[in-house]
Amino acid sequence: MKKSSKAKLLTVFASLSLALAACSSDSSSSNEKDKNSSSSNGKKVTIVYARGKDVTKGTAKMVEAFEKSHKNIDVKFQEMPADTGKQHDQYITAFNAKSTGIDVIDMDVIWPAEFAQADYVLPLDRFIQQDGIDLNEYNQGALAAAQFNGKQWALPKFVDAGLLFYRKDLVKENEVPKTWDDLIKQAKAKQGQGGSKFGYIMQAKQYEGLVCNAVEFVSAYGGKFINEKNEVTVNSPETIKGLKKLVEVAKSSIVPGNVTTFSELETDQAYIEGQSVFVRNWPYEYASANDKEKSKIAGNVGVAPLPAGDKGSAAALGGWMAGINKNTKHPKEAWEFLKFMAGEEGQKIDAIYGGHAPTILKLYQDQDVLKANPTFGDKGFQDGLAAAVSRPVAPNYPEISEIIQIHVSNAIAGKETVEQAVQAMDKEMKEKLKS
Repeated sequence: MKKSSKAKLLTVFASLSLALAACSSDSSSSNEKDKNSSSSNGKKVTIVYARGKDVTKGTAKMVEAFEKSHKNIDVKFQEMPADTGKQHDQYITAFNAKSTGIDVIDMDVIWPAEFAQADYVLPLDRFIQQDGIDLNEYNQGALAAAQFNGKQWALPKFVDAGLLFYRKDLVKENEVPKTWDDLIKQAKAKQGQGGSKFGYIMQAKQYEGLVCNAVEFVSAYGGKFINEKNEVTVNSPETIKGLKKLVEVAKSSIVPGNVTTFSELETDQAYIEGQSVFVRNWPYEYASANDKEKSKIAGNVGVAPLPAGDKGSAAALGGWMAGINKNTKHPKEAWEFLKFMAGEEGQKIDAIYGGHAPTILKLYQDQDVLKANPTFGDKGFQDGLAAAVSRPVAPNYPEISEIIQIHVSNAIAGKETVEQAVQAMDKEMKEKLKS
């Protein structure tokens, strides 16, 4: 990577854009037109914004700023369960009942396709076009996660992505692994130094974290589980090569013998205790490992993009986005709030007071944001986010995820060869998507 950090971000993000096509029926499109043309006729309107518990001041500050600049709109905050599964289920219950009690919602990056297919949320394309929103300003990996059947169903608020963390007291900056083969070599060489027990730790437990790791390996070698046309493409030489590298790492001597029990929690604990030279985790790891009250390696935490395969570095995308309830009585006001919240001003407030990594690229040069979050200015952090790719976009994502978890776990355990695992995933995913 020879370009500047800013140029690289723009180039990589632009290259991750996906094509979109329509999902709604003609009758629903007509209904959306009628809704979108409605207005408050100058009257004050109250809209309800639902999201999980916010332990920071980010949401309150952002809503305060919005209401100050939009005198005719009040925002009522409805707190949802912190558990994303329970939050998801409450939305499903409300939307199946065609409830109008919520106007704007926060969505996990893996929900938009499901909610779009079920006709729970409004497509945002008309709003985006009429207001001239420049989508090129956004992290394209995060933007793509809300694209399904040709439409944009949400806008990304903040982004997470898998990153490589290392001990700076053991690894010099010029020694940071650039490829997965480099990582294996470096981890073997450094393992045991500085009180470390392991060279590398990943999330290999059979759960969603394993899917994220699998997506990173597969994408790094040019493969995909499902492409942007909603076609199953898992049975390819590139996917097989990526998964073979994942299995090689997971079965090697550089990871804990019980790595298949490791989630993010165990990864973080081992790293802050100085047990591993390298770990793969989400951005929060930087703050956790630098917490002097609990971490033995505070001040010696390095961050970099995940190692590359044949096609470069890839990081599983995490984060949250915002959408509009299909049955809202106030679509125009709901859009005004969503546009502000997911726009430059709203994301800046959330970055400063909520600590979230923005999806609007220019904010990584904003001095107020960088003062509040020095990590955002780190080149390794920015380059890592630049490599973000979405998990398979599917309306029945939980079923697709379960298939990946089972067969990747089987491959690590030696119950299936990678080729057998890929063939099984290909068959099962096609059956699920048909149904």
